[in-house]
Amino acid sequence: MTLSSFAFPTAIQFGPGARKEVAEHLRKHGLQRPLIVTDKALAALPVLAEFQSHLRGLDVGVFSGVFGNPTASQVMAGAAAYKAHQADCIIGFGGGAALDVAKVVGVAATHPGDIIEYAWDHPQVRPIDQPLPYFVALPTTSGTGSEVGRAAVVSEDRTHLKRIVFNAKILAKKVFADPELTLALPPHVTAATGMDALTHNIESYLSPAYHPLCDGIALEGARIAARSLRTAVKEPSNLAARSDMMMSSMMGAIAFQKDLGAVHSCAHALGAVCDLHHGLANALMIDAVMAWNQETVPEKFEELAHVCKVPGGGKAFVPWLRQLKQDIGITGTLSSHGVKPEQLARLVEIAVQDICHQTNPRPVTAADFERLFAAAM
Repeated sequence: MTLSSFAFPTAIQFGPGARKEVAEHLRKHGLQRPLIVTDKALAALPVLAEFQSHLRGLDVGVFSGVFGNPTASQVMAGAAAYKAHQADCIIGFGGGAALDVAKVVGVAATHPGDIIEYAWDHPQVRPIDQPLPYFVALPTTSGTGSEVGRAAVVSEDRTHLKRIVFNAKILAKKVFADPELTLALPPHVTAATGMDALTHNIESYLSPAYHPLCDGIALEGARIAARSLRTAVKEPSNLAARSDMMMSSMMGAIAFQKDLGAVHSCAHALGAVCDLHHGLANALMIDAVMAWNQETVPEKFEELAHVCKVPGGGKAFVPWLRQLKQDIGITGTLSSHGVKPEQLARLVEIAVQDICHQTNPRPVTAADFERLFAAAM
């Protein structure tokens, strides 16, 4: 048997009101000048002002230049804002895009060159070898789980291709996971981000990589999402359901250090070519990919059906996913969400280049991707 390495290092403060602990935590570490990195839409909402009211006594700067899928230029602008504020730490506040940018603003602020040069697959990848600013994260959606991840996904501005900066040094020093921050999310965002969380748990469990610790987390994360996603969408102020989805989101992101699968390769392509919301893209692809994966690992589908309390066992799992999507208001096909047949070749090309499908339970060729996209059209 080969040697394996496992790591679960993130400190997490979880529960309603966790956001109120941030100021004291930063002061305890001798920090006074945080830069909040957030997105444009969130900065205009009461939720950010309310959070800032708990940071009295600190000299707070705000960078709200994140929008859409995060890009390298947004990271570099955030680094400039960090220097202009003479910040001594970073608070990531937002959904996956804002947190991915926040994770690497500190890299760009303390290292030379463009942030894309720190992506793991860059031909002359630069090392992250300088001390990074202190970084804490507060998620405001329950989807990507970016707050506990050691990767930041950043798109190239020109090609829109997603690049991944992957390094344990960019992990948050502490996560303040406060489900009250998600109470104002509209149902369609709750649904799309919730499907992202569920997809992470499902795909990481199905990955053939050896990681029993992550398998256990993924199955429990799937169970929690199956129990609470419908309620979180239909009863937005239900704090128990919101807490469940925030926990499932973090568990999915912890589990996918084991790796993901073909659903994510398809979703990354749809984000690059069609600018589709990542959670929605996962939701639109998941049943086509899962139906195709099922015959390869039927015993794992039995286990997923068991934890998600799906009547009828493993064979009923994909129909259950379709019904879940209907119940939370995610309907239609790729084409009804604006994907055009002439984009298919480019979608396949990008999906093949994406690394996630390398740990799909079933090997995926370009022809397979073509069939999967066609099935979802």
